[in-house]
Amino acid sequence: MGKLRGFKEIEKLVEPVIDPKKRIQNYNEFTLAPDDTQLQDQGARCMDCGVPFCHSGCPLGNLIPDFNDAVYKNEWEKALHILHSTNNFPEFTGRLCPAPCEEACVLGIINPPVSIELIEKYIVERGFKEGWIKAQPPSHRTGKTVAVVGSGPAGLAAAQQLNRAGHTVTVFERDNKAGGLLRYGIPDFKMEKKVIDRRLQVLEAEGITFKYNVDIGKTISAEQLETDFDAVVLCTGATIKRELPIPGADLEGVVQAMDFLPHNNKAVDGQHERDPKYLAKDRNVIVIGGGDTGSDCIGTSNRHGAKSVTNFEIMPKPQEGRSEENPWPYWPFKLKTSSSHKEGSHREWSILTKEFINDGKGHIKALKTVEVMWKKVPGERPKLVEREGSEKEWPCDLALLALGFNGPEKSLPEQFGLSLDQRGNIIGKNSYQTEKLHVFTAGDCRRGQSLIVWAISEGREAAHQVDTYLMGTSSLPQKNKAGDLAAV
Repeated sequence: MGKLRGFKEIEKLVEPVIDPKKRIQNYNEFTLAPDDTQLQDQGARCMDCGVPFCHSGCPLGNLIPDFNDAVYKNEWEKALHILHSTNNFPEFTGRLCPAPCEEACVLGIINPPVSIELIEKYIVERGFKEGWIKAQPPSHRTGKTVAVVGSGPAGLAAAQQLNRAGHTVTVFERDNKAGGLLRYGIPDFKMEKKVIDRRLQVLEAEGITFKYNVDIGKTISAEQLETDFDAVVLCTGATIKRELPIPGADLEGVVQAMDFLPHNNKAVDGQHERDPKYLAKDRNVIVIGGGDTGSDCIGTSNRHGAKSVTNFEIMPKPQEGRSEENPWPYWPFKLKTSSSHKEGSHREWSILTKEFINDGKGHIKALKTVEVMWKKVPGERPKLVEREGSEKEWPCDLALLALGFNGPEKSLPEQFGLSLDQRGNIIGKNSYQTEKLHVFTAGDCRRGQSLIVWAISEGREAAHQVDTYLMGTSSLPQKNKAGDLAAV
């Protein structure tokens, strides 16, 4: 597998990027493609490790050693076939996934892991360039109809898999374009929207129907959907924004990240003019939340021309490497510095926002914070303790709340008469089936806020179960209980 001792001879390649000062002048992707020889060398670093833990690290069970070996041997079309056998949209995951597969790579125990995500991205880009990725309509139709509600990665994956099984699939999207958070939550500098559009062209050519500006319960009733289709798959995501219930939260200038980012994406797309309340230009911006959404707010604010950008995180600063609590091959909680952080930001750790301060005219002028400590008590969850005498005020003209989500909106499951779990997610058993046997659920609305790669996995697995429900059996691929797929 790969080149014998290649991992000892070849260093890991980090994808080259445009200088931060230049790339913040626009919203284009800023990575620079390595040449094919460089990518073949990276494939050569994949070891014959015996047990490829990258499989278990990947929620999709991607056949990573197989496509790495194909790239090393310059068999790019074969690599694409292997990649597509488990992943419908590697152009999404190759850009946006945090790569848990690399953290589980055996080589990563002692050396930098194999550049799996980089290789994945350029396999699919090569596929589009060469014209290998074409519509593959099913050879027959079953006569069964399926409605997929939501066009994020889970909905798109479920739709494509069910269409491949021969069912007639209609995707309903309440927005004006497909993609969900891929389109309206992810900034263009991380993934330009033409990447989504070219894949949608393939899905449409395969026979999938997309209906936009359709809000189930308003445009079409849930009852009507159940009547018109043999099965329904709910892939609506987790879109209830987590609030920060402190004094001043209603001030102008206190904005949810998932209002700020979609507004900017639609402006970049030319769908509307920019609203000044969502502009960071010449403003002191504080982003509350240290996750990927917070990072996206930082990158966007820098492109607006913010006066300053500060990032608050309530958790302590992680260490550079793994801790004893996060041994290999599990996901490590270690310091992550994103490309947006490198473009310009100040980061504060172990800090709690206590109040948004009014300028006297109903607009925010500052934040009041306090430093915190996390007290560990054996057998209990860590407790938050404020550090006395650490109060501080921070000048702020725009506060962006990137605090995550509290599950799916409740109106849709209520219309279908579905139950929710303790976290507010739609209950879909191991079969992804709700208490209504013809209604299924997948993605963030079932498992809670999670990764794009998990959403695609959920959509694929749900499709297998829907197909089984409709036909009694299914030939659609499915992960086994260990989470891996059989090698091709």
